[in-house]
Amino acid sequence: MKFGPLKDSAIYIHIPFCDHKCIYCDFYSIITTDNISNFLSTLKKEISFYSSRYSSDRIFSSIYFGGGTPSLMKPEYLNEIITFVKENFTITDDAEITMETNPGTVDKIKLKKFLQSGINRISIGIQSFDNYDLKFLTRIHNKETAIQTVLDANEIGFDNISIDLIFNLPKQTREKWMSNLQVAIDLPIKHISTYSLILERGTILNKLVLDGRVTIQDDDYDAELYEITINFLGDQGFHQYEVSNFTKPGYECRHNNAYWRYRDYLSFGPSAHSFVDKKRWWNFSSLKRYISEIEKKGIAVAGSEFINNEMALNEYVMLALRSNGLDLNEFKSMFGESWLIQKNDFLIEIENRHLAVRSRGMLKLTKSGYAICDEILSKLI
Repeated sequence: MKFGPLKDSAIYIHIPFCDHKCIYCDFYSIITTDNISNFLSTLKKEISFYSSRYSSDRIFSSIYFGGGTPSLMKPEYLNEIITFVKENFTITDDAEITMETNPGTVDKIKLKKFLQSGINRISIGIQSFDNYDLKFLTRIHNKETAIQTVLDANEIGFDNISIDLIFNLPKQTREKWMSNLQVAIDLPIKHISTYSLILERGTILNKLVLDGRVTIQDDDYDAELYEITINFLGDQGFHQYEVSNFTKPGYECRHNNAYWRYRDYLSFGPSAHSFVDKKRWWNFSSLKRYISEIEKKGIAVAGSEFINNEMALNEYVMLALRSNGLDLNEFKSMFGESWLIQKNDFLIEIENRHLAVRSRGMLKLTKSGYAICDEILSKLI
């Protein structure tokens, strides 16, 4: 038996099923209903395998259903997973249980059942409130459906609602992006994730750009839209706690904070990545291979790596500065002072340039610092 404080950890569950593949998405998903029942039984076997190894010394305060499109599933399906997770791990009474949701896959009745199943936070992949942009992104919903999904979720009792929006789309004007933000803050939401459109290898969008059929707007324009986003949402009471994430007080995403604060997390399902005790591993990105491997071995690990001290330091700094800031005392206890001494001149420089501020033992990027976060990190790690 192990004694001492339990490690606060998080659980991610990848639901790979989707109704179609959006042109910009590079997450593993499949457009089929085959193997839904097989996936559930296989997932339980994987959960059981890791429960026997990691349940005695940790407690979990977050469960996150990502995808794919988890909201395509029947509420009873996710409820069965939640129940099984709780039977195999110690889950806090106030655990944040998030489901990624797409407008067009839920109605008020289904949302109510998800709430009753234990889901207490939903993240709605709206991406845009402009019908032209939604058509370009090959989303299945329109502006009206997106708005109604948020209103329905609020009406049936979801207090913790997050939405995703994408900026710097082709032909997206400043006025159009501002209109997106205005619609968003007029809705009963507590959290907004805003992402710049990124070209990912292997996506349909990337091929369209390479073929010259779509033109992406330049980095300067992207930076301008990002600055508009930070200033507008800040003025509307949304605190920026990570490069792409804004929240009302008390509604930071607990699950994402586990990643950004370099805490352990276990992940289940095809393509899922886990990080425990400075070891990272990832599953096969094929549902059939995932099921086959679990049946044979109980796990479906495609690869793994041990995080050495240098890698850990770099990852810790990167995640901290992208989010709520670098806790200098915690850093010293984990890595010593030599790196801070070595980088001291640059840290003073970014403070003097008002790109970062040091307060109460924290080094945190300012709005201007967030805007060039990648450039700052390239000088540090």
